[in-house]
Amino acid sequence: MVDVCLLGTGGMMPLPERWLSSLLVRCNGRMMLIDCGEGTQIPMKMAGWGFKNLDAILITHYHADHVAGLPGLLLTLANSGRQEPVRLIGPPGLAEVVSGLLTIAPGLPYPIYLYTCPADGISHLEMDGLLIRCFPVDHWIPCLAYSIELRRPGRFDAEKARELDIPVRYWKQLQKGETVEWKGRSFRPDQVMGEPRRGIKICYCTDTRPVDGLCDFVREADLLVCEGMYGDEGDAEKAILKKHMLFAEAARVAREAGVCELWLTHFSPALACPEDWLSHAKEVFEPTIAGHDLMRKTLTFPS
Repeated sequence: MVDVCLLGTGGMMPLPERWLSSLLVRCNGRMMLIDCGEGTQIPMKMAGWGFKNLDAILITHYHADHVAGLPGLLLTLANSGRQEPVRLIGPPGLAEVVSGLLTIAPGLPYPIYLYTCPADGISHLEMDGLLIRCFPVDHWIPCLAYSIELRRPGRFDAEKARELDIPVRYWKQLQKGETVEWKGRSFRPDQVMGEPRRGIKICYCTDTRPVDGLCDFVREADLLVCEGMYGDEGDAEKAILKKHMLFAEAARVAREAGVCELWLTHFSPALACPEDWLSHAKEVFEPTIAGHDLMRKTLTFPS
């Protein structure tokens, strides 16, 4: 089970009724955040999930509306009693950006570990049982889309375990992926586990034009959170010039990738009522929702 909360849906600047776009993901009590613009700790406080269990912050790119809230959030984590390391993940330039921002958040009581994703190609890392993947997209500066997956092992075959004479007390270890030793014999999980089953996949993509490979990267996601900077098809030239997406373009990515649901976010400040333009996306991909601040959902393994 994975909980997600869309903390904000704005692009460029926070507005009185719209915080900047960011996504909070919670699994097994641990959390990670994608993007951290100005004031992100405020809707995070409103979400009510706490701060202390935030283990990682994933940054798509280094424009202010995606990273300028980092010092305040790191200080809020410190005030929550956090002492365990916090991992920061982002495109090239991460060390320089973090070093600059930390000049106004010195003396944090926990270490910060940096993981820089390459500017080209897909990279991945494992964290808290989740697989995090990064994919470079097309913006004015290096920018990443992210995929977070909770994988699901195959079914445990009790009959095979009995045939191999494995004591029941070791079954749980094998189900957790551990190899066990008993009476001079070694037993591996693949001897008693079936093929991996479909897990849960969440993708986040903002500040980009549609690019080759993006559909494959987000393919069959249970939830795609994607920018829709502009709703009006008449803004196509502006979207191309500023390297953003229209509602309909995000919907085409969702449709071609076979995702289950699309949440639009990162709305232009001039887009006062995104729902007025939602039909432009739903005509292309019906399960599209115009995101709103603090919108949340619990994703479970498919039956």
